[in-house]
Amino acid sequence: MDYYPGDLKAVMDRDPAIVDENDAKKYHTGFRAVCMYRESHKLWLEGKKEEARAINFRAHQETGCDIHPGATIGQRFFIDHATGVVIGETAVVGDDVSLYQGVTLGGVSFKKGKRHPTLGSRIVVGAGAIVLGNITIGDDVRIGAGSVVVKDVPPNSTVVGVPGHVVRHDGVRVDLADALDHNKIPDVMEDRMDRMEVEMEQLRCELEACRKEASQ
Repeated sequence: MDYYPGDLKAVMDRDPAIVDENDAKKYHTGFRAVCMYRESHKLWLEGKKEEARAINFRAHQETGCDIHPGATIGQRFFIDHATGVVIGETAVVGDDVSLYQGVTLGGVSFKKGKRHPTLGSRIVVGAGAIVLGNITIGDDVRIGAGSVVVKDVPPNSTVVGVPGHVVRHDGVRVDLADALDHNKIPDVMEDRMDRMEVEMEQLRCELEACRKEASQ
């Protein structure tokens, strides 16, 4: 199996659990899935679709990741914990993109033609997030874990929720290395808990005000 330097560098830079390059090549399922995709995609473009599908099938068996050979994926692509990752045939992914476990770049149509998402560059998609349909996700976007995105997202945005909605746009920019950290992605449940605490505090204040009025 060929090893692609850009993808290997992405693993070394973005996964602190990796010991060394040998560890990444032998045991990192995400890196293995990406390498096998690269091989299958090359065959797909050469018209050797049967051979491409065979590699795709084997990659799914070995890594739990299903990347269609027809998908177009840029440089320095990183998948952490490959299990459950699905990328459809007409998906387009830019450079320096990171996906975490359980991510789906899926279609919503049974018709031929472009039916999967287009992702720009320097994007992070959190665990379990689903991006559906022929939509465009701009550069420098972060999609929170568990989000379901079905509409276009402008560049420099943060998206969370079901359905996904933009909670930050053109905010403070951070360095690429920081932007690709998984811990920079908003926690949807934590955000909800924070909002609930604010609402409860407001209710307590209103209740206290009512009590004071009643006692006068």
